[in-house]
Amino acid sequence: MSASRESPDSELVFRLPRRTLRIAGIAFGAGLLLFVIVWLAGRGDDGFYQPEATVEGNKPVVEALPEPLPARGGASGLEEPRQDGNGRPQLVEQAPMPAPIEEAPAPAAPAVPDAPAAPAAGVALAPGDQPVPMAGQTPPPDYPAAALRRGDAGTVMVRVEVGVDGVPTDVSVEARSGSRDLDRAALDAVRRWRFNPAQRDGQPVASSVVVPIDFNLQQ
Repeated sequence: MSASRESPDSELVFRLPRRTLRIAGIAFGAGLLLFVIVWLAGRGDDGFYQPEATVEGNKPVVEALPEPLPARGGASGLEEPRQDGNGRPQLVEQAPMPAPIEEAPAPAAPAVPDAPAAPAAGVALAPGDQPVPMAGQTPPPDYPAAALRRGDAGTVMVRVEVGVDGVPTDVSVEARSGSRDLDRAALDAVRRWRFNPAQRDGQPVASSVVVPIDFNLQQ
């Protein structure tokens, strides 16, 4: 074999153009220069922020607030009570109220005994202690229609309480007739009667008397 023939294992060599190498060198140099400039500019700052030292002698001075003015008058607009020179309130002594005067009860009037009542004008007294019916002042009772239909008849004994003026104050049945209608008619009639009041020592007195009232179908 010829020695001048190249071996297949020989290295391949790529050659770049000179112009390309020149551009690459200029770019590398510019980057290196920029890095140096940035590094030199950052050497003076150890950090992003450094607080300034505070000098104790230059502390800020806080001005005191002015004292409040003395109030003139109370909140309600009324004048405050005056005080003496020592500023203490003085106790004002008031005279005690006089004790109430108890009124003495008025003396009771002496009891006057009741005077006997005088009889009504024109009314004569009965001769005794029992009242007597006055003539012409004793109207007869009305006969009840129901008693007439049934044929009821009889006598009603009526007790009469007579006042000093001869007027009946109360009437009641002393003895019944057996018919309620007749008893009721007798009471109604005697209430309209007038009497000569009873007397005692010449003075009229209240008294009572029993009078009969007859109901007869033959009359």
